[in-house]
Amino acid sequence: MYENGVIDATLLELLRDERKKALSHREWKFRLAGFGYGIKEDGERKIVTRLLNGTELGLLPVNFH
Repeated sequence: MYENGVIDATLLELLRDERKKALSHREWKFRLAGFGYGIKEDGERKIVTRLLNGTELGLLPVNFH
């Protein structure tokens, strides 16, 4: 589990960089899968996970686009 819902700064930077490169939300998720990460949506919350074992790494910030 993650601590206080905060994503590691290095991982958050990777997520932002890949989101900028992607043309759609779907493409972004596909790109993240290439790095072994996934996004689990739980209502309004979006949780970053590791695809290998489903470990939750933290919540995406509300203002994350």
